[in-house]
Amino acid sequence: MKNTLYKILMVTLVIFTGCTADFEELNTNPNAPVSVQPGLLLRQVIYDFGEQMSYEGFAAGDLLSQHRTALDFNLFDRHALKSPQLGGNPWPIFYTNLRNNELLLQQAQSSETFKVYEGPALILKAYMAQGLTDLFGDVPYFEAFDGINGTVTAAYDAQEDIYLAEGGILDNLDQGIAALNAYDGAVALEGDLLFNGDLANWVQFANSLKLKALMRISSREDVAGEIASIFAAGNYISNNSDNAVFDFTNSAPNSFRFAQLRAGDFNNFVLSETMEEILTDLDDPRIAVFFRPFANSTSGAFNGLINGINASQTSIEPANYSLAGTLFRENTSQLDANFMTAWETQFILAEAAAKGYISADAETLYNTGVQLAFEYWLTELPADYLTGTAAYNAAGTTPLQQIITQKWIANIINGYEGWVEWRRTGFPEFKPVAASLNDGLIPLRMPYPAEEQALNADNYQAAAAATNDNSLNAPVWWDN
Repeated sequence: MKNTLYKILMVTLVIFTGCTADFEELNTNPNAPVSVQPGLLLRQVIYDFGEQMSYEGFAAGDLLSQHRTALDFNLFDRHALKSPQLGGNPWPIFYTNLRNNELLLQQAQSSETFKVYEGPALILKAYMAQGLTDLFGDVPYFEAFDGINGTVTAAYDAQEDIYLAEGGILDNLDQGIAALNAYDGAVALEGDLLFNGDLANWVQFANSLKLKALMRISSREDVAGEIASIFAAGNYISNNSDNAVFDFTNSAPNSFRFAQLRAGDFNNFVLSETMEEILTDLDDPRIAVFFRPFANSTSGAFNGLINGINASQTSIEPANYSLAGTLFRENTSQLDANFMTAWETQFILAEAAAKGYISADAETLYNTGVQLAFEYWLTELPADYLTGTAAYNAAGTTPLQQIITQKWIANIINGYEGWVEWRRTGFPEFKPVAASLNDGLIPLRMPYPAEEQALNADNYQAAAAATNDNSLNAPVWWDN
């Protein structure tokens, strides 16, 4: 874990349109937009997106992925996803940061002085766009981010095009890599909370993101050749020291935001029954990092609760369930905002090897991924862990099940990744929620937010019609 944050000066993000000849001129329009330095823009996008999506990951993503459950009156945990509470509305996080990132990209592409920012801006655009479309499906994309020159009522674009078309996710990753490789200027990359300005790390980040994007669409597209090419080159994140992460601190303003909430809100989120059973069956010591023994335990035991209880009909004693570990409240300097890691990359490659996309030993890649994930979560790997129920070829499991389950465990609070991967693979097996408000079905997408219906009505209506009236149960393109 790296890159301890310092207090970030919040700035109004606006674009450059010109300047006056005389700065003392009394008639200068006080409302005219001014230039923002690209280093401030880059810092702001990385920090704001990482901080907010880590909060979202704890308060909403972990409920959908059944890492945690909520004790009291949480409709989101019962799959009323159109009723976000402490979390569950990531739409404005994506669009605010994608628009600010577009300002950075425009500066980089219009000025040789700022050319060093082009690659990172393209890579961040691809990263955030993938997160957005994986949650919602078809979304406003190609016309959506240029708020000055573009339209404020952008059409919804097909997920297939967002991934595959010119200017889409994969194309922007390729362009970003090309821009970084071509850059020979002397201007340093400032505001880089992920890699301290190391451009080679940005290329590794982009290649890991390409592996992730290609695997995500592998049921719809022939991706084997591209994955094999990236693997053969070997220029992806392979060590935890190269992870695309930044550290939180133990105190405001840069501590993990959920840790700053009052105890009643924080303690409302406890170990889920799904997570407890999986970690217990694996005899996985990370349970003591992720959670605390429940207060009423006399033996230091952990206890999980089924997701989606109806708190008005179920009597729950909080002391009977395991709260989140100290990592998420008292010791947040050990916690990261996670964009991409070596362990996630290794699990993607293990899956690629298991499916015959690359010529490599899938078990070795899997074992390396597990080792890196334990290291990342500050836990010593037991000597017999990879020969027991967590083994690649453990009895009663499949290699894909083992790979995705280990990825799911390590993805706790990482946005909505555990739920997205469950939608793609069906692993690990989720439990039906106790009091479902979605007809007993696990949702397959996030719903478009109500403000879209109000502010982008015509385009919203077309998108809603294509998803069975904005249904949670309409699969996205790569899930069909």
